[in-house]
Amino acid sequence: MIQRSPDTLLPLKPVVFQVLLSLVDEERHGYAIVHDIAERSSARMQIEPGNLYRTLRFMLDEKLIEESDRRPAPEADDERRRYYRITKFGQRVASAEAARLVELVADARARNLLKGRT
Repeated sequence: MIQRSPDTLLPLKPVVFQVLLSLVDEERHGYAIVHDIAERSSARMQIEPGNLYRTLRFMLDEKLIEESDRRPAPEADDERRRYYRITKFGQRVASAEAARLVELVADARARNLLKGRT
């Protein structure tokens, strides 16, 4: 099997990167992904349901994420929810995107665009 390079998907759309970040540490369902992104971005990034599900479909098709069979206890779950987890390829893509962003920020710092900001 030929492994695809993460670079083929870079740069990522911000919403794709945010979903990958949400799934790095744990599996989540759609609403939990939206809530996590809003919380981490201090509500600067709000994702509408239609945009989220289009993004998840793209990410499933590109093998960045996959549906999980694991479920919480029935009393803590809604059977209609679909849970997602990041794939190894998704982790590689997220890491490559993070490295790309670090390089961009370093370039912005070198050009004094971030004066007075940490």
